[in-house]
Amino acid sequence: MARRLPSTPPVIPGFSPVHVLGSGGFADVFLYEQDMPRRQVAVKVLLDEIVDDRVRQMFQAEANLMARLSTHPSILTVFQASVAADGRPYLVMELCSASISERYRREPVPVSQVLSVGVRIGAALETAHREGVLHRDVKPSNILLTAYGNPVLSDFGIAATLGEADPDEPIGMSIPWSAPEVLADESRGTIQSEVYSLAATVSSLLAGRSPFEVPGGKNGAADLMARIDKGGPRPTGRPDVPPTLERVLAGAMARRPRDRPSTVMDLVRGFQQVEAELGLPQTPAEVAVEAWAVTTPSRPGEQTVVAGPGGTSAGVGSPTGRRARNRHALRGGTVASASQSVGTVHRTASTARGRRHPRAALVWATVLSAVVVVALAVTTAVVLTRGGGDTVPVVSDLRATAGGSAVTFRWTDPGLRPGDTFVVTADGTTSQQSGTTFVATGRPGVEQCIRVAVNRDGRTGTNSPERCGTIGGAR
Repeated sequence: MARRLPSTPPVIPGFSPVHVLGSGGFADVFLYEQDMPRRQVAVKVLLDEIVDDRVRQMFQAEANLMARLSTHPSILTVFQASVAADGRPYLVMELCSASISERYRREPVPVSQVLSVGVRIGAALETAHREGVLHRDVKPSNILLTAYGNPVLSDFGIAATLGEADPDEPIGMSIPWSAPEVLADESRGTIQSEVYSLAATVSSLLAGRSPFEVPGGKNGAADLMARIDKGGPRPTGRPDVPPTLERVLAGAMARRPRDRPSTVMDLVRGFQQVEAELGLPQTPAEVAVEAWAVTTPSRPGEQTVVAGPGGTSAGVGSPTGRRARNRHALRGGTVASASQSVGTVHRTASTARGRRHPRAALVWATVLSAVVVVALAVTTAVVLTRGGGDTVPVVSDLRATAGGSAVTFRWTDPGLRPGDTFVVTADGTTSQQSGTTFVATGRPGVEQCIRVAVNRDGRTGTNSPERCGTIGGAR
């Protein structure tokens, strides 16, 4: 079938068209040059023949969504959105050099780079999920590279609010990276289906093909859907991909959603743990964390501990009650703020100066400084004592379920804290993870055995009793 010609770029005040960058079924993307500030941008323009009131509403929703999320460093930045004089809606975005999909089929992408992409895009997805939004089309071609080579997630055009997808609304899907339940029309998309799609995308970048693609075989839509429905993705086939990473990907692409990690953040931590195993610098997972300040402190300058989705931080009660938004690099630990406690001392000293003689104020400031030093020393001692004296929890209910090509081990979280990990020992090798599922692959008839312990503050506790399962049958 002949491809259509791109539409004519619209007249946009303050922008000059250069040339077309790409065409799709619903929009064209053009390179424009912005007059002020002078820079090149990508402009997505909807096709005139599809624009109606409903499409305009959808486009406006996409623009608002992208603007809300694009402050994340791994989500494509949107500069402007409007409707051209000819009635076509357009979106002005940062210009990216290429899609990562243009590379992975051409040449092997280093494992270190793929892991970094997985962590960064996973953090972007986790941020969207915390905002109540599903992307619903995670795939290599929707991961673009900025001029500095950083990956960013694009195209939230078929995104849906969590739990609010219209069951009668048709959605687009990319078969090679879609979860089985989505392809079977059993689900409109969930966090677990996004976990699957991210794992399928990472697998593609490693293997140079989509997970269920058979080199030289039949890879039509029906063929791929049949293989995806049966589950069990093909290994990447690369000798430099560690078995730990193969297991992480297999677990995230489990046939049943409940067998996958419960959040994208769990999958991201799995990628970070593989980085640690390989001796690579750990890629930070940047996730926006909301912290709510208490409106009325009990006493002036009193500290209040507030909790956000990513951890606990110490903060000073805000007299205005405004919600403060902070960005933290999550590495599985607790977020601590030292500057806020210093601010408390400054305010307290300032209050003292306003009520006392200057010399008395100096004395009070000196006393307060000494108190702060002592308090910090005591706090440090308490933290060190607590870290060394806690009992590390023990996994006691390790279970095994066998399938045709793998054994899936599961256990109940015995009470992990932020920063704790599970240490899994299998075939004489150990790996660390935060999820409560471990998948061991192999040939039918092979027995797989594992033990699981908890690592807390660098100390590994007692192993669970060994549990074994035979591929093709469990015990």
